[in-house]
Order: sequence, then structure tokens, then C-alpha cells
Amino acid sequence: MFRTLLVLIVIVALSIPTALIFIPLALLTGSVGPLYVVSCGIVRAGFFVAGIRIRVEGLEQVPAGQACIFMANHVSNLDPPALIPRVPGRTAAFSKRSIMKIPALGWAMRLGDFIPVDRNGNVESAQNSIAAARVVLAKGLHITTFVEGTRSKTGRMLPFKKGPFYLAKETGAPCIPVSIHGTEVLMAKGRMEIHPGKVRIVFHPPIQPQDFETREDLLAAVRAAIASGLPEWMRA
Repeated sequence: MFRTLLVLIVIVALSIPTALIFIPLALLTGSVGPLYVVSCGIVRAGFFVAGIRIRVEGLEQVPAGQACIFMANHVSNLDPPALIPRVPGRTAAFSKRSIMKIPALGWAMRLGDFIPVDRNGNVESAQNSIAAARVVLAKGLHITTFVEGTRSKTGRMLPFKKGPFYLAKETGAPCIPVSIHGTEVLMAKGRMEIHPGKVRIVFHPPIQPQDFETREDLLAAVRAAIASGLPEWMRA
């Protein structure tokens, strides 16, 4: 638990001056770029203090100059901070609406074009999230999504949500499957303790939505790609 507290102290200590300087700067200039870069640096510092080392593979396969949808499996609260700073360029992400109501953090996420989602199964809410995501892609920003919709308790892949694949088919944005493993033992679902160790993130070649007749076919292709980068026991 000491390591977890140390990580929190470091992040809070770095976040306060960052918020005081870069949030007003973003509001004055209309550019969230510097805030995004510094925030990613703070996250990297947190992982360093935690003793977590991240090995990244396949970044050279991400197409340059094109907004993509990064689709990853989800096994730990460490997944978003591990992945997002390593997506080339700037990415927005889907985030629970409740998180985006947190003072300062939620404000910064809105400045970064993060997209609020509800988990109530409401069709209108889902459509609003997809519409907001289309606007983000049109700006030239990537979108990162954890396609299972929630963390797996066992590490094994869960069924995928269909919303991101609807978005991909509607916009034609390339899908970049991403495999993450290692985080499931460094911070398991339902636990607060952070443990040192190694994480592997694999970016797979882009999958073009127009190459598939249906969303279901596209989903199956992305799922197979993500599974190919995971240990056998994590593949459902």
C-alpha cells in the first residue's frame, strides 16, 4: 500500500501546479496541446515511481496523419494511463460521465475532448456519445476505447460492445487493435494496491472498416487481432 500512496502523492504534487498553469493557458489560447503533453508526462512519472515498466510494440504500424480508433482489451484501472500516453499524437477517449463530473479532472477531460458515456443502456445516450465521437474524429483526433466496456475480473476477454464498431463503419476511421497484458496482476479489479512489474502493449496493423460488410464481421476481425497479442489463457 506504501507504493500506491507514493504514486498518489507524486501525481497530486505534479498535478496541482500543472492545473494552475496549463488549464488557464488552454482557456486563453484555445489549445489543449501543452496541457495534454504535460499530463501524459505526469502519468509516466507515476508509472516510474510505481516501478512499472511498459514495453510497446507495433507503433510503426499506426498510419500517420490520420484519425484512428484505438480498440483495446481492458483488465485493470492501469490500462487507460498505460495506453493513452503511448498513442501517437493526441487521443480523446470514452469516459464514464460520473468521472467527468469530478472538479478539475472532469474540466480537463472536457477540454481534451473526452466523450462522456452512460452505462444505463439508454439508446439516446449511446447515440449522443457516438455523435460526439464523430465530431472528435472530424477534428483529426484519435479516439481510444476499451471495447469490452468494463474491466474483466479474470483477465479473460469479455464480449465486445457494438458502439465503437458502429462509429467505425459510419466514419470509415481505421481501427487499431491493441493488446494489453500484465496490468491484470499489477492492479487487479477491485483492488487499490499497485505492484511493480512489466506491462506489454501491442499495436496491431490497422483494420479498415470498409473491408467488412457488417459491424459483426469488423468486430470479429478486431477481436481476433487483439487476442493474437495476448497470452493463451486471456483469450475467451
